[in-house]
Amino acid sequence: MINVNNVSLRYKGRKLFEDVNLKFTQGNCYGIIGANGAGKTTFLKILSGEIEPSTGEVSISKHIRMSVLKQDHFQYDEYEILETVIMGNLRLYEIMKEKDALYDKPDFTDEDGIKASELEGEFAELNGWEAESEASSLLQGLGIDINLHNKKMSELTGAQKVKVLLAQALFGNPGILILDEPTNHLDVKSIKWLEEFIINFEGTVIVVSHDRYFLNKVCTYMADVDYGKIKIYAGNYDFWYQSSQLALKMAKEQNRKKEEKIKDLQRFIERFSANASKSNQATSRKKLLDKITLEDIKPSSRKYPFMGFKPEREVGNDILIVDGITKIIDGKKVLDNVSFTVSKGDKIAFISENEIQETTLFKILMGEMEPDSGRYKWGVTISRSYFPKDNSEYFNEQELNLVDWLRQFSEEKSESYIRGFLGKILFSGEEALKQVNILSGGEKVRCMLAKMMMENANVLILDQPTNHLDLESITALNNGLLDYKSIILFSSYDHEFIQTIANRIIQLTDNGFIDKRLTYDEYLESIQG
Repeated sequence: MINVNNVSLRYKGRKLFEDVNLKFTQGNCYGIIGANGAGKTTFLKILSGEIEPSTGEVSISKHIRMSVLKQDHFQYDEYEILETVIMGNLRLYEIMKEKDALYDKPDFTDEDGIKASELEGEFAELNGWEAESEASSLLQGLGIDINLHNKKMSELTGAQKVKVLLAQALFGNPGILILDEPTNHLDVKSIKWLEEFIINFEGTVIVVSHDRYFLNKVCTYMADVDYGKIKIYAGNYDFWYQSSQLALKMAKEQNRKKEEKIKDLQRFIERFSANASKSNQATSRKKLLDKITLEDIKPSSRKYPFMGFKPEREVGNDILIVDGITKIIDGKKVLDNVSFTVSKGDKIAFISENEIQETTLFKILMGEMEPDSGRYKWGVTISRSYFPKDNSEYFNEQELNLVDWLRQFSEEKSESYIRGFLGKILFSGEEALKQVNILSGGEKVRCMLAKMMMENANVLILDQPTNHLDLESITALNNGLLDYKSIILFSSYDHEFIQTIANRIIQLTDNGFIDKRLTYDEYLESIQG
């Protein structure tokens, strides 16, 4: 158990939160949610002891070990992969090294024998004899092949390092797991494995994630950082979101009788609780929703951007034909004889285990890269709007403010027209005059989406559009694409984003592709079956 007592934090003169009093108990998974800048990651650092709070304290039950997902991908480059995972239990790793040093001594003394005996006892208590097999099992579960386990961390790709550091955090049966964005760079199989691990984990898990599906799957409570406070709600992310939106609606409708509002909320809680109790989500394990009272539900202070895309003209019968496209990059075949035809109503999610494949295909379709062989042809009625994964070249004009930046891409040049689009993505008033060189990653993504909104294209091509976005912006984009009445070609790692938008899945592989007209969940079931 973790007790948070009267914790407050001021950062650079700004109050992030104050008088926080919480308990995180064994057997539960807590999702930390809040707008960008609210202090989610900072709060995790307070819990882990990396940052001291301005006031108050965090106390952990005795003899409980906490494990934290490390974010420095280069910290362990000099170590072997298996060794890096075992470092997740630092005391066990120290004992192993100390034992090895003793046994390697040429002048092994009686005192050394006594010390070695003590270390062997502690080693056994910490399940040291199973350490290597446990570390290997974790790595394999996350998709790190056994033939890599004795290589140096420096030999791995960035995505592979993320998996090793996650295995390190999970190693050795810690009592508390602190995970900041654990699904970043994980493939579908690894995310599913991690979900099952957390659901079956007997300790306490505290996680920050922008993956709504993941939060719904594993969380039994949400800890909301809002109004300078942190409040814990029973249930998963969807329950928190829908109930907070209902509470907000009720708060705005002042003319309705209070009794009617209370009945509405009670009916909602009962309906959602019944649904969740029948689901496979982690929330059903704890049966918490029936304990929620009306006082538990409060509207959120968060602001959601508006993202709406309207095609200027309808697509004709000929949209896109791709015939045998092949591309080799740095001696490796990235695309191999990819062929497909886009039809009216298609919303296609492109997925792969190597995101370079999706990016390469989109660049070819946008004319930014030539295929080595094969061809593609767009219909004469088609207008395209493209969201690249790397948007840095769009923000090279560092002296521009947001109004002037967006004006570059608009036929209508009036400031009021431009400000209208900026206001939709939460840049109003003086915010619209911010210099583009100080924008965060998420702000740049919102600007790129505003650019797409004003282009009124009838085909949208989006390469990992949810990267860098907060949950509010992801939700807004998700809703905007659901309402879009034309063609979408996109890539994403966000399960819910793909499931709710796509009606067709094309998986790019090392030796071709798989094309199925299914929802994402149906597709995953078909390939697993």
